Amino acid sequence: MVQTMYFYIKALHIIFVVTWFAGLFYIVRLFIYSAEANLKPEPEKTILFKQLALMQNRLWYIITWPSAILTLIFGGWLWYLYRSLPTWLLVKLCFVLGLFLYHLSLHAIFKQQQKGIFKYSSQQLRMWNELATLFLIIIVMLAVVKQMLSVVWGISGLFAFAIVLMIAIKLYKKYRKD
Repeated sequence: MVQTMYFYIKALHIIFVVTWFAGLFYIVRLFIYSAEANLKPEPEKTILFKQLALMQNRLWYIITWPSAILTLIFGGWLWYLYRSLPTWLLVKLCFVLGLFLYHLSLHAIFKQQQKGIFKYSSQQLRMWNELATLFLIIIVMLAVVKQMLSVVWGISGLFAFAIVLMIAIKLYKKYRKD
């Protein structure tokens, strides 16, 4: 009975991790569109701002925040059922804490943009968006590979992936200018 419940809780945890990340990825896209809309002439700027603010608000409060909270609830429940704290899980929890801090940084940007304050360019937001990708890779690798994960290979792979992402962002920026 407990083992069956464990798998249902794990499935719900994974579902809400997926929806949380979907929200994190999409909210930054909306931030980027809003930052770009802010550079448009009137009345286009105002029309776009109103629509994008509405989309941000719905995504943030109806999908992203509830998914983050439910991820933490079901993750904590899994931890309780697991009844131990192996090293890989402790490391994963550190990255989950980092992800939640990233989430809070997006909340600050969300609040600013809802007030019409644009502190970051679309390019800066694109770079910031890739941090969620890095968190996703690290957390999934720690959850799936666990003890087999070589620290050296893991860090090397992460740096290589980060470099590829930076190159891709620079190429995209060049492509957009041409």
